[in-house]
Amino acid sequence: MIRFIDEHRDQFGVEAICRVLRAAVRGFITSRGYRAAKRRLPSARRLRDELLVPEVARLHAENYGVYGRRKMHALMRRQGWEIGRDQTERLMRLAGVRGVKKSKRMFTTRSDKTTTLPADLVNRRFTAPAPRRLWICDVTYVATWSGFAYVAFVTDVYSRRIVGWNVASTLRSEILPMQALDMAAWHAGGRLDGLIHHADHGSNYTAMVYTDRIAELGAIPSTGTVGDSYDNALAEAINNLYKTELIRQQGPWRTVEQVELATLEYVWWWNNSRLHGELDMRTPSEVEDAYYADLESANPAPVRQGSR
Repeated sequence: MIRFIDEHRDQFGVEAICRVLRAAVRGFITSRGYRAAKRRLPSARRLRDELLVPEVARLHAENYGVYGRRKMHALMRRQGWEIGRDQTERLMRLAGVRGVKKSKRMFTTRSDKTTTLPADLVNRRFTAPAPRRLWICDVTYVATWSGFAYVAFVTDVYSRRIVGWNVASTLRSEILPMQALDMAAWHAGGRLDGLIHHADHGSNYTAMVYTDRIAELGAIPSTGTVGDSYDNALAEAINNLYKTELIRQQGPWRTVEQVELATLEYVWWWNNSRLHGELDMRTPSEVEDAYYADLESANPAPVRQGSR
């Protein structure tokens, strides 16, 4: 009411607006009530809203504009604000921001029925006791003005950390998924002995050049069952989030190189800043750091003889 009168007072006058609208709108403010409200000091809630609304807008924008009430509440708490979930939702409405909705799943698997597939060692149990025990891999695609960009991700199941990725204009096994695997292996120190490498039965993951590379690194190959839409559900969920949070938010895309640069920034955000509900609103980096800190405290380094 106050805002409406402020916007039209110069044209019609306060008394005229209040007299006309009081008869038409039940409970409309009187001219005396308007002047009293204008003289009244702002409430503590209003002052707090004026402080927090820009902060909500800023943090929402810094996180790709995708967080809904639950993650924005967790993020505000991490920033040191004592704030409730309902209050967060109200501030988001005031700031004009909202969470992004997931899109429908897209399946890109092209199986080679002539290839003998490794056994399914995961059986839909996407859990791991530690980092570098189980990696999941999958491919998705992005339409650009210059053709399709294909994207391969390698994700550590324990921390949900994207440990390897690649963007290319081809699905060829030795280019797209293998370079993502090599990146992940390099970060892991070059050897993957005992690690389970799980993928779907797509031809780019079952090609001999790729399976030979898995064996060379010491990893154990695993593939989901043929015709089962949940055989690699976690990897497909990550692809879905990537398409929802980045690709559909910031498109259209002009070139493969543009997608590659944006994916580089997104992967850094995913690993180091994005809050994951499956990780109790922590980031993958925080989860891995906590694991290795606990491991070090449980197995302290021996003290050298003669040290003081």
